[in-house]
Amino acid sequence: MSRRKWLFGVAVLALIGIAVLIRSNWTTEAARSQPNERVVPVDVGKAARKPVPVLLDALGTVTPISSVAIKARVDTTITAVHFQDGAHVSAGDLLFTLDGRAIEAQIAQTEGAIARDQAQLDGAMRDVTRYTDLVAKGATPQINLDNAKTQADVYRAAIKSDQGNLENLKVQLSYCTIRAPITGRISAANVKVGNFVRQADTQPMATINEMAPVYISFTVPQKNLPDIRKAIAAQSATIAAIVPGDNKRAQGTVTMIENTVDPTTGMAMLRATMPNTDELLWPGTLVTVEMTLRTEEAVVVPSTAVQVSQTGNFVFVVDNGVAKVQPVKVERQVAGETVITSGLNGGETVVTEGQLLLSNGTRVNPRAPKPAAPAGS
Repeated sequence: MSRRKWLFGVAVLALIGIAVLIRSNWTTEAARSQPNERVVPVDVGKAARKPVPVLLDALGTVTPISSVAIKARVDTTITAVHFQDGAHVSAGDLLFTLDGRAIEAQIAQTEGAIARDQAQLDGAMRDVTRYTDLVAKGATPQINLDNAKTQADVYRAAIKSDQGNLENLKVQLSYCTIRAPITGRISAANVKVGNFVRQADTQPMATINEMAPVYISFTVPQKNLPDIRKAIAAQSATIAAIVPGDNKRAQGTVTMIENTVDPTTGMAMLRATMPNTDELLWPGTLVTVEMTLRTEEAVVVPSTAVQVSQTGNFVFVVDNGVAKVQPVKVERQVAGETVITSGLNGGETVVTEGQLLLSNGTRVNPRAPKPAAPAGS
């Protein structure tokens, strides 16, 4: 009897265990069929309505306003070079000294000829005076007086010729002292002391480029010309030139539109004048030009907030902790921000990082803003 009771008890316990195990499995399956709602951490930013510049980007080339090639104007030898290669020079600075001894000798010779002709002229004038008195007294024929006057005129002409030759030689001698005609930066000297230079040399002795101000020439599509002309008329057509490898920007103004459009490319050439007082722009450098046409009121968001799908651009707008897909129309980008023409009114909170884990209606947890990077980092 006790054995049957024991077996019955064991059977009951086994049934209870099986029931508990089945209930546990049902609970687990139910839990699996009802997953917990996830919360995705994201970075957010604000859509803002503010004045935004209308920009036009192009590639430009820096060109000097003035560039002077230094060449010899006499055939002679270089005796001195008075500048360092690549140095800044001012107008009037002495650059080269050439050997002018041959010209100095010719000047001395010409001055001697002038003195000789002047002495002969003085003698001829004395003859004119004497023959004038003799003719008045009838002591000599008129022809002698005429010949004396003719000889005096010959000597006067000789003196004028010698004086002209002397002035020419002095000019030639001045060419032996070469000074900077403009202020700017000079190139390396292509000739050194002792080199013989000629007027017929094609290679310049050195070149000076004016560094401040300078020009930037760039091309734009012809469709932009109406807006550019309006901006120039309103004096709002300013540009910023960005030099590769430098985070500085050079500021200037558009001063010229070429009077023709290239029919093969449909591009028009523009020129801007840059003060360049810090010599940031170097002649020949290829720069990125940002031309500001005007400033307009618009809604902008951080560019990282804009996503692209098969149906177009969109952003995730955070509303009460839930990310919702909001289609938007993008116009352009300006300095890390995207201009939105429709879809946002300004003031909305948009997701800027973490969009890959989001879908329409996902709950989000905005993270604390990242600390700003220190200046110059």
